[in-house]
Amino acid sequence: MGWIFRLLLKTIFWFVLVTVLWVLLYRFVPPPITATMALDENGSGQNWMSLENMDRAMAIAVIASEDGNFCIHNGFDYEAIQRAWEERRSGERQRGGSTISQQTAKNVFLWQGGGWFRKGLEAYFTVLIEFLWGKERIMEVYLNVAETGIGTYGANAGAMRYFGHDASTLTDLEAARIAAVLPAPKTRDANRPGSWTARYANRLVRRMRQVSASPLDDCI
Repeated sequence: MGWIFRLLLKTIFWFVLVTVLWVLLYRFVPPPITATMALDENGSGQNWMSLENMDRAMAIAVIASEDGNFCIHNGFDYEAIQRAWEERRSGERQRGGSTISQQTAKNVFLWQGGGWFRKGLEAYFTVLIEFLWGKERIMEVYLNVAETGIGTYGANAGAMRYFGHDASTLTDLEAARIAAVLPAPKTRDANRPGSWTARYANRLVRRMRQVSASPLDDCI
C-alpha cells in the first residue's frame, strides 16, 4: 500500500505546482481562451482592455450588481452563501452566493455547470487568485472574460457590440446595462433591453452612486 500513498503524494504535489504556476502566469498574461469560450458554438469575440484603461463605471457597476462586498471579503461572502442556501431550501432562491472572485476562478480555470467536484476546484482556485493576484487583477480578468452577449466576452467587446464604442468611455447607464446582462447574456440585450433589464439597470445606476460614495470600491 506504500506505493499508493507515494503516488497520491506525487499527484497532489504536481497538481499544486502546475495550478500555482498557471495562476501565476495569468497574473501577468491575459488568459487567451477559457473553456466556456472554446465550447461556445457562437464564437468567442473578445477584445482585452486593462482595468486602467476601462471606464471605472464598469467595475463599480459589477460591484453594485454582483458582489457588494468584493473589496471586503477574502473571496467568499459567507452571508450571501447562507442566504442563497436558505432561499434554495425554501424554494425561493433568487440569486446565487458566488462572489466575483469565485466567478472569475470558474470562468478562467474551470467549466460551467454544478457538482461538488467543480465547486471544490472553484474554491481552491478562488483562494489562489485572491492570494496571488489581488483584487485589481481579479476585477480586470473578470471584466475581460465574463460573457456579455451571444458569442461576446468581456466588457470591452460588450460595449462595442451594444453601443458602438469601447469600454474606455462608458456612461453609468451603459455600464449598468452591461452589468444587468451578465446573469443571462444569451437572452438579455444592453442596447435594446427588455422592461425588466431596463428597470434593473436604472436601479443599478442608483446603487453605483452609493458604491462610489462608500469604501466599497476602494480596492479598485
